[in-house]
Amino acid sequence: MDIVLFVFDDMTALDLVGPMDIMALMPGAELKIVGQNKGPVRAGKGKRSIGVVADYALAEVDSGDVLIVPGGMGTRALIHDEAVTGWIAKIHKTTTWTTSVCTGALLLAAAGVLKDVPATTHWAAMELLEKLGAVPTSKRVVEDGKIITAAGVSSGIDMALTLAARIKGEDVARAIQLMIEYDPEPPFNSGNAGTVSPEIRKLAVELVSAR
Repeated sequence: MDIVLFVFDDMTALDLVGPMDIMALMPGAELKIVGQNKGPVRAGKGKRSIGVVADYALAEVDSGDVLIVPGGMGTRALIHDEAVTGWIAKIHKTTTWTTSVCTGALLLAAAGVLKDVPATTHWAAMELLEKLGAVPTSKRVVEDGKIITAAGVSSGIDMALTLAARIKGEDVARAIQLMIEYDPEPPFNSGNAGTVSPEIRKLAVELVSAR
């Protein structure tokens, strides 16, 4: 099973690495890291930046069983890049599952994949997701046919476990969850925009803007 992961400059590293680690543990999975060009990209900027290597260029991969599109600030420019959105649309036609994490949903929407489709993304990008034709849905993971979208960053782990269960069954997904010891006990009840004050939401946006 070919798992195609799209990488790009200024993506969010956890959006990629969380699902990638889960997919890599799934029996029979072959991972393909695909970028606009073959070679290194930088996930994030400044203190949050790490290098990721694309093993394939867009032109070298034209199909896949699973497509995973991470998010990050770099999506804002790529929604206008017809080479990227056209490639996503083409790959989507061949997939059994098309997925996104965080603002990766913006790229799916810009490619026409989410036209009138219920989908989720980072809470701060819901308005833009709607403008791009999707139906914003405030859930951590949203499934619609073969499309699975995840909300912000850490929810990519939930999405990938859901995907593993759909592909290989719940027992395999549960075993993978145990292997990565995914048993979160967050110290604060502030992981959802609906549970925090306007001041905390404002501070969160300021922290990202100051990066």
